[in-house]
Amino acid sequence: MDHFRFVPHRFTDDFEEAEFTQPNKAGRISSFTSKIKGGHHMPEFWPNKADSSAIGKFPRVKELSRVFSEDYDVVDVEILDPRGTLVNSWNKIFLVACLVSLFVDPLIFYLPRASRDFCIHMSIPLEVTLTVIRSVVDAFYVIQIFVRFRTAYVAPSSRVFGRGELILDRSKIASRYIRRNFWPELVASLPLPQVLMWLVIPNLRGSTVVTSKNLVRFIIIFQYLLRLYLLFPLSSQIVNATGVVTQTAWASAAYNLVLFMLASHVLGASWYLLSVERQEECWKKVCDEAKLPFCHYWYLDCSSTGDSSRASWVQSSNISGVCNPDGGSFQFGIYADALTHGVTDSRFFNKYFYCLWWGLRNL
Repeated sequence: MDHFRFVPHRFTDDFEEAEFTQPNKAGRISSFTSKIKGGHHMPEFWPNKADSSAIGKFPRVKELSRVFSEDYDVVDVEILDPRGTLVNSWNKIFLVACLVSLFVDPLIFYLPRASRDFCIHMSIPLEVTLTVIRSVVDAFYVIQIFVRFRTAYVAPSSRVFGRGELILDRSKIASRYIRRNFWPELVASLPLPQVLMWLVIPNLRGSTVVTSKNLVRFIIIFQYLLRLYLLFPLSSQIVNATGVVTQTAWASAAYNLVLFMLASHVLGASWYLLSVERQEECWKKVCDEAKLPFCHYWYLDCSSTGDSSRASWVQSSNISGVCNPDGGSFQFGIYADALTHGVTDSRFFNKYFYCLWWGLRNL
């Protein structure tokens, strides 16, 4: 056999796609897709006549030294690496924002203040401060949603000890995120307390005021529990990336102490709100028992203190004696301590630290 001729298989007309990824130091992944058109023939190779060693062997195919730019369709996409330093740093920043949010929301319970004139009013300076801080924290939740839409994930089929092939397709990332945590994080980012403080609570009037207050309380608690729930997968993500939430033992001890203080903070704020409502319940009881002059529930709002009929009702009723926690006929239960020490009519920092101490003592 003098000649040996080998003709490789031709390329098809279909596009062959190859996806290349390159993570950088910051944790971003730049990916591009190259498409090589078919329809070109592979060159034919013949071994040299003098090269007898090539007989019966698979010939070596030369590598293409040049690729034309028109054969490539390059698409630059910047996707975040879930195990990179950039995502890990953002998760820690967002964790701090979540803790701040969990501390801010219970402060809404300190808005009502029981006056010595037997009425309740809202603290406007505290309301403005909480609105500003809560709006800043809500911005972090909105940024978190955009970050999650640009963060790759490990394909479950290729996962081996937490490692595996990263999925960089934006449509797949968005579809997976929407199916899992998008809706809880979207509801958690809504400024519901701000809307309730400025639009709903000031308009609570009439016979449905009790039902409206319960609805407001339910909405605030629901969003609070939702944000508390989102804290656990975030902590797990940080642990999976770095092994621990904090790098030092002191930071870990401080983190656990913050969680314990958070529990006492929530308990104390709830106790304060229920103390104010218990005191208001006693005033409503006196109002229901009034004969002449007649009493209306809007008398319990401090905006009515200048009304002459309200002043007549206060003078004719025995509201100070009935609603006295020390010797009155109304039972205040565990809330009597707040009324005895005047917590419901104190300045913010005085009642806050007292309620925080009450929560720590009972925990």
